[in-house]
Amino acid sequence: MNSKHPGWRFFYLLMLSQLISISVFGQGFPARPGGGEQMNIGRFYGRVVDENGKGIGYAAVSLFRTQFDTTTRTQQEVLVNGQITDEHGDFSLEKLPIRGEFTLKISFLGYAEISKTVSFGIPSGERPGAPGGNRPGGQGRPGGGGFSADKFDIDLGNINLVEEASNLEEVTVTAEATGVQLALDRKIYRVDKDNTAAGGTAVEALKNVPSLAVDMDGNLSLRNGSPQLFVDGRPTTLSLDQIAADAIETVEVITNPSAKYDASGGQSGIVNIVLKKDRRIGYSGSVRLGVDTQGGKNAGGNLNVGEGKVNAFLNAFYNERRGDSFNNSDRQNLFGSPLTNVYQRGTGEMKGSFGNVRTGIDWFMDNRNTITFQGSLTRGQFGRPEVLNVRTDSLFSSGITSSEYIRNNDGERNFRNLGGSVLFKHLYPKKGKEITADINYNNILFKSDNEYNTDYLSSDRFFRERQEGDGGTKMLTLQTDYVNPLSEKIKLEMGAYASIRQVDNDNFNYIYDAATDRWNRVTNFNDEYSFNDQVFAGYVSISHEFEKWGYQVGLRGESSRYEGTLAGESTFANDYPLSLFPSIFVTRKLNEEDNLQFSLTRRINRPNFFQLIPFTDYSDSLNLRRGNPDLVPEFTSSAEISYQNIFKNGHNLLITTYYKRARDLITNYQFTDGEGAGEVVVSTFANSNSSEAYGVEFTLRNQISKGIDLTSNVNLYNSKVDASNVESGLVNEQFTWFLKENMNIKLPAGFTLQLSGQYQSKTAFSPNEGRGRFRGFGGANNSAQGYSTPYWYVDAAVRKDIMKRKGSITASMDDVFRSRRQGSYSESALFIQENERWRNFQVVRVNFSYRFGKTDSSLFKRKNMNVNDNGSDMMGS
Repeated sequence: MNSKHPGWRFFYLLMLSQLISISVFGQGFPARPGGGEQMNIGRFYGRVVDENGKGIGYAAVSLFRTQFDTTTRTQQEVLVNGQITDEHGDFSLEKLPIRGEFTLKISFLGYAEISKTVSFGIPSGERPGAPGGNRPGGQGRPGGGGFSADKFDIDLGNINLVEEASNLEEVTVTAEATGVQLALDRKIYRVDKDNTAAGGTAVEALKNVPSLAVDMDGNLSLRNGSPQLFVDGRPTTLSLDQIAADAIETVEVITNPSAKYDASGGQSGIVNIVLKKDRRIGYSGSVRLGVDTQGGKNAGGNLNVGEGKVNAFLNAFYNERRGDSFNNSDRQNLFGSPLTNVYQRGTGEMKGSFGNVRTGIDWFMDNRNTITFQGSLTRGQFGRPEVLNVRTDSLFSSGITSSEYIRNNDGERNFRNLGGSVLFKHLYPKKGKEITADINYNNILFKSDNEYNTDYLSSDRFFRERQEGDGGTKMLTLQTDYVNPLSEKIKLEMGAYASIRQVDNDNFNYIYDAATDRWNRVTNFNDEYSFNDQVFAGYVSISHEFEKWGYQVGLRGESSRYEGTLAGESTFANDYPLSLFPSIFVTRKLNEEDNLQFSLTRRINRPNFFQLIPFTDYSDSLNLRRGNPDLVPEFTSSAEISYQNIFKNGHNLLITTYYKRARDLITNYQFTDGEGAGEVVVSTFANSNSSEAYGVEFTLRNQISKGIDLTSNVNLYNSKVDASNVESGLVNEQFTWFLKENMNIKLPAGFTLQLSGQYQSKTAFSPNEGRGRFRGFGGANNSAQGYSTPYWYVDAAVRKDIMKRKGSITASMDDVFRSRRQGSYSESALFIQENERWRNFQVVRVNFSYRFGKTDSSLFKRKNMNVNDNGSDMMGS
């Protein structure tokens, strides 16, 4: 790390300014006298009992109310008060506000959670004892302006909890109905309710998430761009196929992030994967086993143990993947003499395995401080043997001459990802005021070995070559966030962030010499490349809530530098000492059901390692690939207007119109290299002049009936790429529409049916086939020379609950109608090319899962049963 880099000084100044601000604003603004006070004189009390009327001790009792949150700009449940029942099951919630309605939730391990609406009979818009109130005739209560204190001391009586095994069906229906939560600035998808993803990875889990698309190689796209992938709110080095679907709790899609979030991600926002981690007294967990019709296997489990001030968790997963792949490619070359047509047919096999272990400990140091230690290890090995049959027709004036060869590719890739993190959270006595800090470290190692054997069918000639590669990535991130409600309506947020990444990559090429029976290294094709990337950032935002509307304004500053060295000699660098990223959000509450929001942000998309590395990938002789070390980051300005309508009976509509404009868009570009018979087409990357995209997206969640839930997502947009700076007159404009449906049907006898499907029309998308070193790192690629062809698919799953609903068996089928074929069309002055790819159709997975847990209440007695306002940490007053 270079301490002389101005980014370090920028980071230090941000940290210092934050500490000063904490001191200055630590006490907040004084509350305004009169007019805004709540009367906190209410009390709810009662007893939690089982089916036999026996009191249930140490059950969690929580009281919520709905209010507008200025951070997420949505109506959200906020914890008002909470307790753990005493050993007899009694609870008493005191000093409560008396206006409006509340939701009382009670839960205990082994019992179904209960939820009921309670109130003191005072509407939110009425003052207690006000003359006339809201009653016909304007007479108010008897006695004029007075009121009885007994009215606000309510006995809720005995509240019965039912054992989960006998009542879980009703609870499950409720949970499935809330599988998708729609908010103005994000969508939250409950992956643990997705039966089609059972036994799979995040590739299968994210396919059904509104607004997202995942291609056959696991590349993730959001509105035809590559979003930044987070895990538990922080950038991750894992790819989607290295994350178990059963380890995911929710997926958050943030299309237009505020200044609080990392500015990376360019045109496509952030996708945050939230992993499962329970916090319960006692122990709980699950085990999972599964197989598929291609010979794949998976197994996993999780365990959570909580006692006193310590909560420990463990999650493990193992997956073996098998499958076949097929591809066709037809190219008409428009350069060289004679002109040629090239036809390629390929078949391949995917085989490999990987495992992941994640563990950690939460230590509740006292009633205001929590520290979490986490560690993870991922290891994997994958092989992709492939056979290519290539025929070339040379178009002479006298006729067509054909030549043909077969190339066998046998390769293997091994990787290891070791990560660790420490997170700290401090709660101030002032409600809502907190500071968090965390440090995350990842160390990745990989090694690959590929051998290519080419046999020419028209002669005895053959050619053998080998590519060996190894390297690694070290990534360190540090972040701190501070939140301070300056008043009941005003909130200050600020933070600092640093990311330091170091990448080393060595690739060596060898050619086999039959005369000497030796492999000779080809020095001209060798690549020894190292890459250093540093980003330092800080942000500040302030939000203000009014009765019917609110706003949030923020500013993020980032200093970034990356530098690459090739073979210890050539150096490539880009330096941005300071870039500013403002954000503005304005929300208008039209009524209790309708909300409107406008947002404006600026973001950056930095080129990744595989886009920068100046090494030619020869794994596909027809589609050579090479990075461009002269790439610079692209900057994007985005505007969105969102409208949300919350209907009755679980219906929810979200409409978003958006416009995005990018400068220096990173674009796929293809050119010729070499001379004469050795002239070939190479795919690389270039910065185009600009691009723009605009469209409208509809997301509708319908609770059709008590047992049927349907989520629909439709996106219509137009994109335009101007790459006339790369090639004169090179402009590509494309209209695209996207449809996704997900339906859950509750059937009798404990069965659940899920159907999901997607259709995508033509998209301005470059022919990136995902093979070779670039697999999994490309994401959605903008192109000025082509488009992807339309495709569609339907997946299905059936789940049966067994063993008193503690276990379940899920059977799922991918691509029911054998329709998922992805292709591309590309045209330039050099060639016209069509590609098509597909994998095994109608793959069936069968998975079994079992849940367990127990609470021994005698081990977890506390003198003080209160919980804090965040609803997660047990704490005294």
